[in-house]
Amino acid sequence: MDEEEGKNELQPVKTNQSIADSFSVPREITFVIITCMSQFITQANVGICLSPLDIVGASFGLSNGPELAWFLAGYSLTVGTFILVFGRCGDLFGYRRMFVIGFLWLSLWSLVAGLSVYSNHILFIFARVLQGLGPAMLLPNGLAILGATYAPGRKKDMIFALFGATAPNGAIVGAVFAAIFSEFAWWPWTYWSMAIVSIVCAGIGYLVIEPIRHSKPTDNAFVSLDIPGAFTGITGLVLVNIAWNQAPAVTWAEPYVIVLLILGALFLAAFFVVEFKYAKHPLIPFHAFSADVSFVLACVATGWGCFGTWIFYSWRFLLDTRGISPLLASAQFSPPCVSGLVASCVTGLLMSRIRPAWIMCMSLTAFTLGTVLITIAPVHQTYWALTFVSLVIIPWGMDMSFPAATLMLSNAVKREHQGLAASLVTTVVNYSISLSLGFAGTVESQIVHGDSPEERLRGYRSALYFAIGLGGLGLCISVLYTARSYMKSPRSAPSSSSSSSSSSKTAA
Repeated sequence: MDEEEGKNELQPVKTNQSIADSFSVPREITFVIITCMSQFITQANVGICLSPLDIVGASFGLSNGPELAWFLAGYSLTVGTFILVFGRCGDLFGYRRMFVIGFLWLSLWSLVAGLSVYSNHILFIFARVLQGLGPAMLLPNGLAILGATYAPGRKKDMIFALFGATAPNGAIVGAVFAAIFSEFAWWPWTYWSMAIVSIVCAGIGYLVIEPIRHSKPTDNAFVSLDIPGAFTGITGLVLVNIAWNQAPAVTWAEPYVIVLLILGALFLAAFFVVEFKYAKHPLIPFHAFSADVSFVLACVATGWGCFGTWIFYSWRFLLDTRGISPLLASAQFSPPCVSGLVASCVTGLLMSRIRPAWIMCMSLTAFTLGTVLITIAPVHQTYWALTFVSLVIIPWGMDMSFPAATLMLSNAVKREHQGLAASLVTTVVNYSISLSLGFAGTVESQIVHGDSPEERLRGYRSALYFAIGLGGLGLCISVLYTARSYMKSPRSAPSSSSSSSSSSKTAA
């Protein structure tokens, strides 16, 4: 990763010739596995937080739901807010370089998260927040590496489907190992193990991934990275998110919460001014976006906001209300592994046969219906009734929405902005998960009066009702978008697989 590497960097695939054609079979298998690990590890860090949530909270003397929500919200916050910036860094400085740095960074802060057991919950949350910067480097650059290494075709489509299918598997594997360490050993080993795995992935990634750069090196990184836009945008998003996620824990009566929210809004306003008037290389080229982009991102935000609330409060329902162990809860959360894989394959087949807008409608239906089922599930009902069905349905929302949204954005922007699509969708996905927990926590805090099991259940269900509202809103938006797509081009054929392949190249 020195200057000589920069001179020898390969260019992304633009024809049917594939960089992967030069790989031996063992190297290509290792390459695909290690690149997909970026998605797997990202979601595993969600799972390792959820299953031992009460055990970790108890070690810090915490039992308050809104405070525990920070363990997940802090991580998703930084994953969502930094993806676009680190995607741009990959374009400028090399995808492999950013990919390896992402794993090394994740390893460092996983180590700190485990060591926080000797300190307090503030250090743990701080470490979780900084952990999120690692996946923010891994996701866009992992997608970019795959997109640049493989030429459009069926192999590329299948590899991207595999990349998406690792998400639910990563979350479940993370939850299982976290439960095992927490119940039978010591919970910090969950994070120390993550540090070891990340170090190994960084080393293997450096060996098997070709150094690829999308853009030519520049002497003026300040201009190319759009530092003013990145600073104002990230600061605004972080402050708004902190305000919403902190308010349920300390109430909106705290003056500093209101101050943070106002400052966040001002920074976001400054971001739009910088992007529209002053940035030569804007982080988000709003001028290139059509109205379709707003529809797509609104669907993604509401759907994944619904999912973020569903996953946190479903775990609370199983662990706290039903009182099952973290390991059993992890086992009960295993259906998404199979269901998500099936959903990814079906989505890959549907993308070339029907309009992506219809797939988005199906996705929002799955998000909403899955949340309804867990919300109305009786406490003492068998797992195999509503809970199991909810866990089977929800992955269809996850694994249908991301590829559909990426393709829809790809079709809505000009060719020179294709690389923005996947990064923008990933940003909205992760930020929506984090922000929705703040919204849901506010709803919960207004409903709950006391700490009895009945009151806590009322709080969980009130938060899930909010999630149903988000999913329903997204479903309405997706229906409107579908109708609009028919009004614009009533006879247009569904996107071809080649279009899907082209969109698969989007990253960073």
